[in-house]
Parts: sequence; structure tokens; C-alpha cells
Amino acid sequence: MLVKPDYNVESLEDIDFDALKSEGKSVLMFDLDSTLMPSKSGDYLPKTKELLKKLQQDFTVVILSNNTNQNYIDKVRSVTDFEVISHARKPDTKVMLDYLNRIGKSVDEAVMIGDRPLTDILCGQNANVTTILVDSITKDTEHKIVRFVRFLEDRKSTRLNSSHVRTS
Repeated sequence: MLVKPDYNVESLEDIDFDALKSEGKSVLMFDLDSTLMPSKSGDYLPKTKELLKKLQQDFTVVILSNNTNQNYIDKVRSVTDFEVISHARKPDTKVMLDYLNRIGKSVDEAVMIGDRPLTDILCGQNANVTTILVDSITKDTEHKIVRFVRFLEDRKSTRLNSSHVRTS
């Protein structure tokens, strides 16, 4: 199976959230580590925190994380003013679809944003929600082995250009 995001951008700031809103998107589901905050840090970069605050004015925002460390998730929740769901088991779609059902939203209204093709993007793809692949928020400081794994994952997926043009 080809893992092919609808959009591929370098950073969260490159996402055209106004265009998503005009397409009827109302739910932004984010991966946590390396997408919204440096991995295992438990805190947002100031620019990310500001972006999330702005997005909450127009969207329902939620974190769907595969992380199972309760102390870490509690730390994230203490600095987050929207829902944080752990144990998401991406690429399994059950947690994502249960969440959308609970808040009364359809897959057509949802967007999954993450840095991993084989978990975040595949989950969104399997659930038929719009997917956006972003590069790691800490790509410049990640260990070489992490970058190598990302490279291998990327080779298993087809990356699109950064034009923000939705493919069919």
C-alpha cells in the first residue's frame, strides 16, 4: 500500500489553515512528539503554542498520540488547553474514529497532521480524512539514527511537492 499524504509541507507554519477552513474542515488532529513539540519534552515551542491558540478560534483541536507514558502525557496535558488523547495506536483508526463520533464530526471535516508516514498519515488515510505530512519540528537536532529511520519511512511513502495542491 502506498502511503501518500494529501499535503506535504516542511513545517506547521506552511499549512494553509484558511484553505482547510474554506474546504469545510473543522477538526485538526495532531500527532504530538516531533509534530507539535520536541520529542519527550513535554512543552511547546513558543511559536507552536501561539499557532495552536489561534487555531482554536476556528477549529476543534486535539492531540492523538501513540505515547503510553502516563507521567509524560499528564505533563503535556498540564500545558495544553485542548484534549490530549494517548494510546491512539496509530495507524489503527479506532481511536480517531471514536473521537470524531464522540464530538459529532464526520471524517470529511477532519484533518490528521503528523510527521510519520507509517503511523500518522496511514491512520488518516485509512480513516479517509485529509492528511498533512510535516517534517519533524526538531529535524535539525535529531540524532542521525532517527533521521535515518525517517528517511527509510519516507522511501516507503510517496512525498508530494510543497505546493499545497490537493491530489485526487
